[in-house]
Amino acid sequence: MATQPSPDPPVSEFAGQLLFRLWRANHTRAAEVLGSVGLTTALFALLNVINARKGAIQQELGSALGIDRSTMVSLIDQLESAGLATRRPSTEDRRAREIAITPKGRRLLKRARGLIAQAENEVLGGLTAEERRELKKLLRRALDSAPAQPLWSSQEED
Repeated sequence: MATQPSPDPPVSEFAGQLLFRLWRANHTRAAEVLGSVGLTTALFALLNVINARKGAIQQELGSALGIDRSTMVSLIDQLESAGLATRRPSTEDRRAREIAITPKGRRLLKRARGLIAQAENEVLGGLTAEERRELKKLLRRALDSAPAQPLWSSQEED
């Protein structure tokens, strides 16, 4: 049974509480729709970044997403075993491995992006398109100025 957020001002006026509740609503819906195509939110995020960063090495991807090394290896293993990404030796550094999205990965990513867009429309349905752009801009600015956090590990919830 879904519950409605509390309208109590002491709870609602704290940005962290509001961000947590909005994150939870978004994450729950995103996990649901991505699960229907065999992805987790972490795999979707990684596939999205691999697609955007041609020739990125594992270490760069981990830094970009804030994911620790062992978790990154596990996520890439999952994408590779599903035929969504491949590893190849780096042209710049023979010790490094570049990660590339496969055609199958591109097709799934396109589908997953559509599902995520629908999920975001459900979660942010009370905002106009302009308000959504402004929200993303403000969230990016807040994130850029927030204190550094430890890298995410697979031992945490996805």
